[in-house]
Amino acid sequence: MTQADNTALDIIFRNARTHNGWQDKPVEDALLQQVYDLCKWAPTSANCSPMRIVFVKSKEAKERLKPAMDAGNLAKTMAAPATAIIGYDMEFYEQLPKLFPHADAKSWFVGKDEFIKTSAFRNGSLQGAYFIIAARALGLDCGPMSGFNNDKVDAEFFKGTKVKSNFLCNLGYGDPSKLYPRSPRLSFNEACKIA
Repeated sequence: MTQADNTALDIIFRNARTHNGWQDKPVEDALLQQVYDLCKWAPTSANCSPMRIVFVKSKEAKERLKPAMDAGNLAKTMAAPATAIIGYDMEFYEQLPKLFPHADAKSWFVGKDEFIKTSAFRNGSLQGAYFIIAARALGLDCGPMSGFNNDKVDAEFFKGTKVKSNFLCNLGYGDPSKLYPRSPRLSFNEACKIA
């Protein structure tokens, strides 16, 4: 496999920032589809792919999201051109005959509630990270966050399903004047060991 060049690494990691302010520029539906169509290729356990996304773009949908937002995240979310609700499907295993056809992977999960919950959350979180990487790679700025009421979001956007919200990710073209100074990160020696 060829290594990504420094420009790509800068776009995805080194120069990418969590944005709090947004330019008044729309995010086209076709671009959101491209983001998903890129991130869907990243690995999950047994290709289980539990992530489910609702893209909140319209004024009406933003009003539905508004009551679930913590005060500190409200203004930036209402101003973002799009907000992705990154969820995970607690019935992801129903898709395993299609997604993992060379084994009876569905039987690994049926009736095993704790295993389902752990697998859905872990793999859905991984896919959410892949989603951010894909969005950045395709030219979007991201503002991932907690700071919302999951139960309210689930009742409003996932009612009648087994999907649970994990985190939100504002999407658009960031306003660099509203960035905070970059926070430090832990060094390799502070965070890692080689055994």
